This record gives sequence, structure tokens and C-alpha cells, in this order.
Amino acid sequence: MKLKKWLSVTAIGLLTAGVLAACGAGEGTSNGGASSDDKDKKVLVMGTSADYPPFEYIDTAKGDSEAIGFDVDLAKTIGKKLGYDVQVKDMEFGGLIPALQSNKVDLVLAGMTPTEKRKKNVDFSDVYYEAKNMIVSKKDAPIKNAEELKGKTVGVQTSSIQADEAKEIAKEFDGVNVTTRDRIPELIQEMKSNRIDAAIIEDTVAKGYVNKDKSLQMSDTGRPDSSKGSAIAFPKDSKLTNDFNRELKKMKENGELDKLIVKWFDDQK
Repeated sequence: MKLKKWLSVTAIGLLTAGVLAACGAGEGTSNGGASSDDKDKKVLVMGTSADYPPFEYIDTAKGDSEAIGFDVDLAKTIGKKLGYDVQVKDMEFGGLIPALQSNKVDLVLAGMTPTEKRKKNVDFSDVYYEAKNMIVSKKDAPIKNAEELKGKTVGVQTSSIQADEAKEIAKEFDGVNVTTRDRIPELIQEMKSNRIDAAIIEDTVAKGYVNKDKSLQMSDTGRPDSSKGSAIAFPKDSKLTNDFNRELKKMKENGELDKLIVKWFDDQK
């Protein structure tokens, strides 16, 4: 009797272990690090820096806590076409590429420009939006071009393409002091508090701040190489790069991308 009871308990234990092992077999990562509970439900984690309206931001005025914006819509639209749910993870801009490299996120949409330096560490999709860098300053102390930054302090976001441009301006014109901040709102506040004289910000984002704050104005840098573009970043050799490029091309051809641009950028112009 004891032997029979022991065998029954052992069998139940082995069966339970087998069931638990089978349940865990479908979990893990695939498709460039995308997590998946089963074949029908796949999740991608999108890294972003939600301080860059209208690309990505949190509308605190409405009491929202989740990031919204053009990049968020674009990622979720393409993700849905490919059979993924997209979850957004907000972090500082300078930490986005390291997050990709350490598999903390599967892709990055953050108005990021595919520079040669960045391409050494991550792969990029085709460019999905063209932009231009602008100088934002106060109306009562306007700075109209890069040359007028001589003897001034200009702020830029840490690890951004604007930081690279500011360094080039500092090489071209003596007396330009460059300082960095992690978030765009910090640059605006530093300027309004007279701790910096100007900030270099992408044109669409700059327009949003200037339209909302009549004490600010913006000007072209006057430099021929200030036109930039935004692309989606992926880990090196990720299958997702080709998948997203394929759907991005379709969206460009059928007008879906233009509709998203109008939705998020029309009131910025």
C-alpha cells in the first residue's frame, strides 16, 4: 500500500513538472529580441525619450502617464502589421543605444538620426522623416544664425545629433560654449532663466515650443549641413530591420505615412 501510494505521488510530481516545463517552453525572445508568450501574441519593447513633441511626449496637462506622438503611432502601426504588440519604455536619450545593445529594448524611435558613429553600434531603418536643426532663442535677445553664437552659451540634448552640430559650430566660430542637458524641456527652462543663450533643436520640435511660448523665436543655423533625417534603430543584425523597412515602404507608397505626418505635425507648421 505504501509503495503504491509513493508511486502515485511520484507520478503526479513528474507530470506536474512536465506540464510546467511545457508551459515555459514557448517563452523567450525571437525576431531580434522580441518577447513572446506564444506564437499568436508577440511583444516588442520600443525605447524612446518622451520629451520630444510631437515625436514622443507625455501630455501631463491631460493627466496622461503614457507616451504618445508620431513615433509611437508609427511603431504601433508597423508592429500591428507584423503581428506585434508594441510597449513603450521611456528613458533618457543618451541611454537608448546602450539599451538596444543590452537587449533591454527591441527598437528605438526617438527622432534619431542615423549617423555613421551610431551605425557602428546599431542598425537603422530607412529614413522616415526629414528634419532640420534650428537655433531657438529669446525674442528679446535673438540669435539669428550660428555665427551669432560667438561668445554665447548654446544648449543641446545629450548624445543628440544637435550636440554634434554644436561641436562643429564651436570649431567654426571661436567663443561658442556648448552645454548639454538630458531633456529638451530643461534646455528651454535654462534659456528662460538666462543660464544659456540659445538651444539647437530639431525644427518640428522647435516649432512646437515657439508656438506655445511667445517669448521664444527660432532661426536657421545658416549652415548647409543642418538637414537631418529620423530612422528606427535596431540591434545589429536584427531581423526586424528588414521587416520594418518593408512595411515602412508600403506606408510611404499608400499614403499612410503622410496621414500620420499630417496628424502630428500639421499644427506645428
